[in-house]
Amino acid sequence: MTLPEITTAEQTVLDKALLDALDPLASAMRARATGLPEERMWEADPIGVTLSILTTWKVVDAEVKRLTAIAARTAGSYGASYEQLGAAWGITRQGARKKWPDAIDRSVPAESEPSVIELCGGSAELSREPSSGGWRWVGQGADGTRDEADNTSYYATKEEAAAHAGAFLREHVAEHG
Repeated sequence: MTLPEITTAEQTVLDKALLDALDPLASAMRARATGLPEERMWEADPIGVTLSILTTWKVVDAEVKRLTAIAARTAGSYGASYEQLGAAWGITRQGARKKWPDAIDRSVPAESEPSVIELCGGSAELSREPSSGGWRWVGQGADGTRDEADNTSYYATKEEAAAHAGAFLREHVAEHG
């Protein structure tokens, strides 16, 4: 199984974005651990600083695993197979089943089962409307804003409803001050 590779330019951009995102978290975690102000983090003993960064990467690694499991369950809720999940991750079907055992629930038809999307700190539920056979969504963004497809909007597919719900969730991210 061959995974798509990223270019050197894409790798550089990714590295910068990850390090930019890591820096405030590493500073805050080190400040809590040492009692020193965040702005003095880089003045500390180099071993202590680098171990703080390593600890922070561990936290990020756990979060990436959590988000990966959510993505696998979301794909499974849309009907993706373990073979497809494995191909996307570069592992076998059996490896995907072992990695994400709850990603696919075959007890009910996936396309008619309500599902939840978790994105940008918010969530939305997708459900099939029995009277029309169309799909609707109801969601709450991370900023607390609630919304739903209007009463006359029914989407032909679960994926279309998910796209509209996802757009809503991306627009309503919590403000960090």
